Amino acid sequence: MELDQTNEVTEFILVGLSNHPKSQIAFYCTMVAVYLITLVGNSLIIVMVRVDGQLHTPMYFFLSNLSFLDICYSSNSVPFLLFNGLRDYPTISYNSCYAQMTIALFLGMTECLLLAVMAYDRFIAISNPLRYTIIMNNRVCIQLATVTWASAFLLAIIPIIAIPAHFCGHNVINHFTCEVQALLKLTCSDSPARLILGLVIGIFTLPLPFTFILISYTRIVVAVLRIHSAEARLKAFSTCGSHLTVVTIFYAAAIYMYLKPQSRESQDHGKVISAFYGIVTPMLNPFIYTLRNKDVKNALRKMMRKKES
Repeated sequence: MELDQTNEVTEFILVGLSNHPKSQIAFYCTMVAVYLITLVGNSLIIVMVRVDGQLHTPMYFFLSNLSFLDICYSSNSVPFLLFNGLRDYPTISYNSCYAQMTIALFLGMTECLLLAVMAYDRFIAISNPLRYTIIMNNRVCIQLATVTWASAFLLAIIPIIAIPAHFCGHNVINHFTCEVQALLKLTCSDSPARLILGLVIGIFTLPLPFTFILISYTRIVVAVLRIHSAEARLKAFSTCGSHLTVVTIFYAAAIYMYLKPQSRESQDHGKVISAFYGIVTPMLNPFIYTLRNKDVKNALRKMMRKKES
């Protein structure tokens, strides 16, 4: 299963659930359902934000960015996982593996930064409601979204270039896809390039945006507590509830994956957490925003009425 150390690695073998054949079929059937729900749910949010005039606000502009991001994130890995998953030992070429890993890093970093931008949007909306539309105008929203996507792209490309190209003949990845932590376990030793990659992923795209989100919500709480009306305070908190739920789920899984001590031993539970982080979370986001948001539910009702008529 491993290449000779003198040979260059040209492909990788993905273990997946090969060691648990009884769980394979159930797992991949679940993935099919989850992926379809992800596509339908997030596409529906994008369409609603585009066609409903009441949703033409900064909050829903960034939400549509998040939905598009979730579709891309799932589509980067799930179709490949489903196509090769039922084989005993699915393989992926060296170049395809690196492309898949780079895209996953780029999209994951984009989500970290985008959630921070969405927290800033909620802070402005609550702390300065009278000037909210002036501060968060269309130009500013587009600039923030552009900077978010461009910054994540640069943060993903730079460390990928620094990854060592030699794997000492090891080409068996204990994962479903070319996940960065699983791939780095195959490197010969802890090199400076690997440390650089860990630094970029572990600091610039997790603690810093998360700290910014915490600061934003701390200031939001302070601003809300200054509101005299209990009903107004409850309404202000409810506008942040969906975003805060998404942040909690996303960062809890991401911090567990990337900031916990890593080892070279097989960790099947790590694969499950990774699947939840990369596949299930994008499915949950549409439900979280739909079930907790009156504007989105009203827009959905309008769309259903138009179809019925």
